[in-house]
Amino acid sequence: MKKVSVVALVSLALGVGGCETMQENPRTTAGAAIGAVAGAVIGHQISHGKGAYVGAALGALAGGAIGNYMDRQQRELEQQLARERAARQIEIQRMQDESLKLTLDAQVSFDFDSARINPGFADSLDRLAEVIRKYDKTVVHVVGHTDSIGSEEYNQRLSERRARAVGDYLASRGVDPARIHTEGRGEREPRATNATEAGRQLNRRVEIYLKPIVEGQEQKAHEPPPASPRYY
Repeated sequence: MKKVSVVALVSLALGVGGCETMQENPRTTAGAAIGAVAGAVIGHQISHGKGAYVGAALGALAGGAIGNYMDRQQRELEQQLARERAARQIEIQRMQDESLKLTLDAQVSFDFDSARINPGFADSLDRLAEVIRKYDKTVVHVVGHTDSIGSEEYNQRLSERRARAVGDYLASRGVDPARIHTEGRGEREPRATNATEAGRQLNRRVEIYLKPIVEGQEQKAHEPPPASPRYY
């Protein structure tokens, strides 16, 4: 596997710009720049698509320690992303299997019809990556979703590109690429009606699942998350 040094990555990233109407600061601009370059130099190290779920040699948790570990991670995520949660830009849910599910509003995180991360959202992703990096006994699944505007094939590709962009960005901020899997599910799992703009906005999203690595069951953490409940 081809490796690229962090120094080289940062050096390349400093020349890349971004766009969006939200006010930028130096941390945001640098983060967006690194994320733009990451797809070229880190993306190939991340597992993309359902056929690529292969276990990696990562640390594992004893069964009795899982709940406490995920509790602490959830609290830190809620603290770090309090502003985004209040604005309903990010939702954080605890799943029955102890995984954490974060739902990112694509209206905020991406330009329309684009897989380019908004520079104004980079600071949020930086804080998210900081917590994910700290709690390294989880596998990170990034799943893209779209509304039903456009062809099914186009929406599938867009969802894959958006998931990959988020996965690459997290890797560029220090999350081990061996922990990251990305996939797109297109328009197949709507959470609201596609008949209204408000519903379509809810359907345009990226979900991040943080699945704990359980000792003796390490491979389960690398299995794809279940389908999201569909709106009918």
